[in-house]
Amino acid sequence: MPARSIRVLVAEDFEPFRRFVESILRKQPELQIVCEVSDGLEAVQKAQQLQPDLILLDIGLPYLNGIEAAQQIRKLSPKSKILFVSQESSADLAQEALATGACGYVVKMDAESELPTAVMAVLRGERFVGSRFAGYGFAGGKKTEIVRHHEAGFYSDDASLLEGFTQFIGAALRAGNAVIVVATELHRSNLLPRLQGHGVDISVAIEEGRYVSLDAADTLSTYMVNDLPDPARFLEAAANLIAAAVKAAKGEHPRVAVCGECDPPLWTLGKGEAAIRLEQLWNEIAETHDIDILCGYPLGSFYSVPGSQIFQRICAEHSAVYSR
Repeated sequence: MPARSIRVLVAEDFEPFRRFVESILRKQPELQIVCEVSDGLEAVQKAQQLQPDLILLDIGLPYLNGIEAAQQIRKLSPKSKILFVSQESSADLAQEALATGACGYVVKMDAESELPTAVMAVLRGERFVGSRFAGYGFAGGKKTEIVRHHEAGFYSDDASLLEGFTQFIGAALRAGNAVIVVATELHRSNLLPRLQGHGVDISVAIEEGRYVSLDAADTLSTYMVNDLPDPARFLEAAANLIAAAVKAAKGEHPRVAVCGECDPPLWTLGKGEAAIRLEQLWNEIAETHDIDILCGYPLGSFYSVPGSQIFQRICAEHSAVYSR
């Protein structure tokens, strides 16, 4: 293809995330960003005026939301391919967005890993739906459910754990969401320069209340009773933390990312049942709150036979599991 032959319109109202999207697009030499807008009405107007090849469209836009904008754009610029990039992870909402005639849907939390692939797939005339919706049908009128995001990362060393946490936290903050980090003092201090190095203005996020950092041992002590997490204490503490974080988050439908390593200390102390119960309580929270959870575990601690049994049970409490 000739250089910069594919014309792209970006509709995103959160400026830091818009800059992030543009940085991804500029890595593809054939893509030319011809316009960027921050509200739905202007997205419709510019689409009609410019007739771009590709439109990246957020859902939570002011004046006219992304789904309403897409419906109008399909009539005014029918050759434009629409790819939704939204923080909304409801499968119902993704299905509604795709029903407008859009060609793809990516959750903002996954944009760093999925957006380049999604863009190229859509431009080839294919449909792209993010990996968070694996196993969900998007044809017909079948009602779907909200996907639970409670992932476990098993890390070979501290460096890989910090890298996994940095990517998870950075994606959430760039999307305008809030983050709660529950980790050791050493890991919490090492995360800050890493996040800054990944282009995250962590000082601003802390000032806005979108980045909350808690010590793992201190946090555990607030809800442990007789070597087990007390459900009432845990659920109250978690709900209060999430409610405060939601207020600080940006966007029409804010989410909270929880990144922690409370369970590993329990496992290290031989309290495997307590670690499993804690994961179950996080699942209860995930049923009633818009949160994404990443639990970090040291992979080496599961090599023994008892450890491997606990490993299987812990994996079963998560929606996805991976190792580094």
